[in-house]
Amino acid sequence: MRTNLLSSLVFALLLGITGGVNAAPTATAKAGSPAPASSPAAASATSGKLNLNTADAQTIQHELSGIGEAKAQAIVAYREANGRFSSVDELLEVKGIGKSLLDKNRDKLDIN
Repeated sequence: MRTNLLSSLVFALLLGITGGVNAAPTATAKAGSPAPASSPAAASATSGKLNLNTADAQTIQHELSGIGEAKAQAIVAYREANGRFSSVDELLEVKGIGKSLLDKNRDKLDIN
């Protein structure tokens, strides 16, 4: 069980690093043209909400109030272990996420 959790956390960390590299602008982009919405952060910016099913740990940490690195990684690890979130309320199943924390961020969250 600990090995699976550790593997999930390492994977989430590597995925977060990769997402940051992929989100960097390229030299071939034209000035004034919009950046492609390929990263989870870009996807959340277009809808105005953070998608719990696609956001990486770093994006979750920066976009949500009261969520630090450990809780953000726990959210990603929960998603990897249990599959996509079917509702925002399912976030309560993640260790360290309580009702008040969810209520504080509910308007910022989406699952689509």
